[in-house]
Amino acid sequence: MKTLIKNAIAVVSSVSKRTNLVESDGGFICTNNSIIIDDNIIKEIGVDLECEADQVIDAKGKIVYPGLVNTHHHLIQCFARNIPASQNMELFEWLGIIFNVMLKVNPEFMYHSMMVAGGELLRYGCTTLFDHQYAYPYGQCMELIDEQFRGSDELGIRYFCGRGSVTRSQEKGGLAPDPLVEKLDHVLKATEEVIRKYNDKTPFAMHGAAVAPCSPFNVDEATMIESAKLARSLGSKIHTHLCETKDEEKYCLEHYGMRPLAWMEKTGCIGPDTWYAHGIHFNDEELKLLADTKTGISHCPVSNMKLSSGICRVPEMLKLGVPLSLAVDGSGSNDGSNMLEELRVSYLVHRLRSSYDAPTGAQLLNIATLGGAKILGLDSFTGSLEAGKAADLFMLDVSQLDNVGAYDDPVAFLVTVGYKRPAALTMVNGKIVVKDGHLVNVDEEKLSRNATAFYKKIEYRL
Repeated sequence: MKTLIKNAIAVVSSVSKRTNLVESDGGFICTNNSIIIDDNIIKEIGVDLECEADQVIDAKGKIVYPGLVNTHHHLIQCFARNIPASQNMELFEWLGIIFNVMLKVNPEFMYHSMMVAGGELLRYGCTTLFDHQYAYPYGQCMELIDEQFRGSDELGIRYFCGRGSVTRSQEKGGLAPDPLVEKLDHVLKATEEVIRKYNDKTPFAMHGAAVAPCSPFNVDEATMIESAKLARSLGSKIHTHLCETKDEEKYCLEHYGMRPLAWMEKTGCIGPDTWYAHGIHFNDEELKLLADTKTGISHCPVSNMKLSSGICRVPEMLKLGVPLSLAVDGSGSNDGSNMLEELRVSYLVHRLRSSYDAPTGAQLLNIATLGGAKILGLDSFTGSLEAGKAADLFMLDVSQLDNVGAYDDPVAFLVTVGYKRPAALTMVNGKIVVKDGHLVNVDEEKLSRNATAFYKKIEYRL
């Protein structure tokens, strides 16, 4: 099937080494207005392109962007949003409330959380989702993950699952209740099953999986060491939380006698196959180590602000060459799954703190697209709009009154001005999954009713 997208105000495409195009700020080109797509692959991007097409999409009044890549989420927290008792807490005490929600997890919970959070991500331009799923109460595993992937397939989102783990009980200094704590042997066996089933390494894969132990304060040293070994034996990525709060730093000093990153280095969870969520409290020497080892970071500005965790040192990381991506984190510490909002908040928080040294709109858009794809190992086929890559994209209608005069610079517009509505269209792997702001593959009203009914069933137990 051949698709022609035409008449766009701009197609925010990327400079390719295979072309003679002159590189613009941040590597983005905004002078093209049309795209030819053959099945799922972009064939050509240019000006006033024409072809015999099975599907013609008129993008008049719209800007086309590469699909956003979310590298850290907790889908299950969509049923832990706006809990009154948790609204003014910091991470460690906040987790005490969130873990009580995680005790209710079952396959139905996992399916509805994917449909709610994944659906929101798609509606706001995210085409690739990584979820850090580490709650497996009462020995459950594959039945939970199967439901996540079933939901992702129904939505049409590219889904990458992090099989997490909690192995440190409260008795041994951890924060999670006993029903969430797993034995290491079980974790390794279950994780290997997930990786072998879902870590698809074929070009344009819609499924992926990674080894993702929870955090320094919820797993023990053996878990980190063996998780790194397992990931490398299977050729998968490694992910965990790190340097999110000062409490975590204090915990590591007390329990391991070293700072969090030093402990990661000791356990082997560091390097170009590894990325950390949050990454706020690094010192100068540690930033250099991240850059030297090409260890990545998921920047989660909204969550970091809500939990009063701190501000990630993104300007310094950019200068050093630390691999960076953008993420919404869990809905319970964000209260949403909107990558467009995340982009603008990231711009504003760094402008506030760093002034002239803050990242530009182009840098932040690159972090939210190609940066995330590189960290996940998917940049050969997604993360940018280029010939030969997957048609992962979204369009924003900027013809409304509130956008007049705001989009002369389409790249900066998305970050500095921001966009408050759902996308006019989202396409994943060449298939339209959002049209006129609504999900295409599912009945949104029915989905909302069913998810609300499920939430009300568990609400009294939260």
